[in-house]
Amino acid sequence: MQGYIRTNSTRAPCQGVNLAAAKEQGQLVFLEGLKSCLDLLFGEEEQPGQPSPLQFLSGSSRDLRALFDFVQVSLTPCARDSWKGPVLLVDDLSVLLSLGAAPVAVLDFIHYCRVSVCCQLQGNVVVLVHSSEDSEDEENELVVNSLCHHSDLILWAEGLATGFCKDVHGQIKIIKRLSLRQAAEQDLVQIYQYKIQDRNVTFFARGLSAAVL
Repeated sequence: MQGYIRTNSTRAPCQGVNLAAAKEQGQLVFLEGLKSCLDLLFGEEEQPGQPSPLQFLSGSSRDLRALFDFVQVSLTPCARDSWKGPVLLVDDLSVLLSLGAAPVAVLDFIHYCRVSVCCQLQGNVVVLVHSSEDSEDEENELVVNSLCHHSDLILWAEGLATGFCKDVHGQIKIIKRLSLRQAAEQDLVQIYQYKIQDRNVTFFARGLSAAVL
């Protein structure tokens, strides 16, 4: 599994977020993909002037323009609001390929999101994709490689090569793409191991798990 993050290096404190309250206050806009798919394929007809964000599923258009329009409208602040560093989360991008979207259409969608969110609104785009070294899905790997090439920060989470361990559930590789800003710079790579607990995740350096200590 691979996580890709396009960020402007802004950092936020580790605090809990009440998503229901954030949605009521207009700070969170959520697109429920499964519900949108079912509504489009089996639900009522679309309202004039309100196309489904997943309109490409109907076959009328193969691009993701409607999905980008939804993102753009959702990020447009009201007159009384002032967006500061908005974040676009896409979980996960591989699903669009599974639903029949072409790799070029997916990459175009992310490109326009990056321009709108990162460049115009000074925000961040966070995208989840899946990949593996022995993958035979050429379209998915094309998207993954392109995202990695353009990202500022890559989080690569994977299981342990040695197999299951009750004290270590996997490792995460953090790649800071310093070479994007200065060609002479080398990317900074950090590797940590992690353990998933009931309500949080514990990270530690390799060799410092409870099983070793």
